[in-house]
Amino acid sequence: MKKQWYRLDNAALIFPAIIRKNWNNVFRVSATLKEPVDPEVLDRAIEELKPRFPTYFVRLRKGFFWYYLETILKTPKSQKDFAYPLTHMTRRELKTCCVRFLYYNNRIAVEVFHSVTDGTGGLILLKNLTARYLALKYGTEIPPEGHIVDINDKPKAEETRDCFQSCGASRGLSRAEDTAYRLSGTPEADRFRHIITGIVPADKLKEKAHEQGVTVTAFLAAVLAEAIEKRQLAEGRTGKRTKPVKITIPVNLRKTFGMNTFRNFTLAVNIGFDPRLGEYTHEQICSLMGHQLAAETIPQRMAGRVAKNVDQQRNLLLRLIPLPIKTLCMRSVYMLSGENKGCLNLSNMGVVTVPEAMQPLVDRFEFVIGVQYTYPNNCSVATYNGKTYISMIRGIRESELERLVFSRLVELGVPVEIESNS
Repeated sequence: MKKQWYRLDNAALIFPAIIRKNWNNVFRVSATLKEPVDPEVLDRAIEELKPRFPTYFVRLRKGFFWYYLETILKTPKSQKDFAYPLTHMTRRELKTCCVRFLYYNNRIAVEVFHSVTDGTGGLILLKNLTARYLALKYGTEIPPEGHIVDINDKPKAEETRDCFQSCGASRGLSRAEDTAYRLSGTPEADRFRHIITGIVPADKLKEKAHEQGVTVTAFLAAVLAEAIEKRQLAEGRTGKRTKPVKITIPVNLRKTFGMNTFRNFTLAVNIGFDPRLGEYTHEQICSLMGHQLAAETIPQRMAGRVAKNVDQQRNLLLRLIPLPIKTLCMRSVYMLSGENKGCLNLSNMGVVTVPEAMQPLVDRFEFVIGVQYTYPNNCSVATYNGKTYISMIRGIRESELERLVFSRLVELGVPVEIESNS
């Protein structure tokens, strides 16, 4: 097989520049099956998937002006899962393959470096890997529908396309906004990642969101914002010393612009409230979150955000700067302003669906994003088979935020079952 290479899409450019031992931006998607995973069959499934999904089987390479992705010839083997999820993916590892395939008991997990794709792209890979594994293991016939593809087809041009280049507005949208409150805590010395997952009935969560006239994402953003504001007050910040509470929401642009790429196609918006203007009720916060999310994610405003990012990428002076200098510049800008507009990410995968033939064999799907350079806490959500899995990750010892969030859901009438890796 001949090697191929891909320019990093617009969302991917920043990640190689800001890799750190305490943050390298890897996320995880996983499927828990009804029976233990057979690693030999899993390796066969990986091997058979590789020709159909070239943009996932890549390694990170360094050019004179930019990093880029290059397809790998040797198929990666599955590994037994590590002691904890999202173990640091070193630069050496990224030079070999930017995706990990893991198994443990009944679970198949895929961990992906964010320059390769976003959560939706990772889920597409996981679904197809799971489908192929089940077909090989049990002889189950799984039709190509939804995200499941025919692995005998050749990759389609739209799947490998950088869609950011074709959906920008004629004018970029300003990024100016107030700096938000910053969560903090005692970092774990060994970079251990605590994950507390709240499992809630999807119908009950949806019911409570609809009572407030908002989506599940906006409702969860409101609950998170309430918890963060309590953290801020507990620190003694009052009056003019308080800062805005804002939740960063990654938005899947595939639905917005009707494009079906397997690469990154997500942009984030920040929604929230300013405590300096006064106190807010739960209903008011829900209303704010719902209206802001709806207004900020209309196609015109998202196209303006895309244009702002793409215009900078196309800047001739920036393009001609050698990579080492470019990396230092991007790193400096990011450390100064890259994460100070929000408090944490809330990334909602939505309802995960699979063909009917797979449903009896798959118990659950989960989605976990990593902590970031200055976001010690993050939250990711996925719903499958009537249950919503709210995964809160942290790289600090203090668990107060999770306690506030899940106890608040219970207060609001949403029962929560808790699981933890620590």
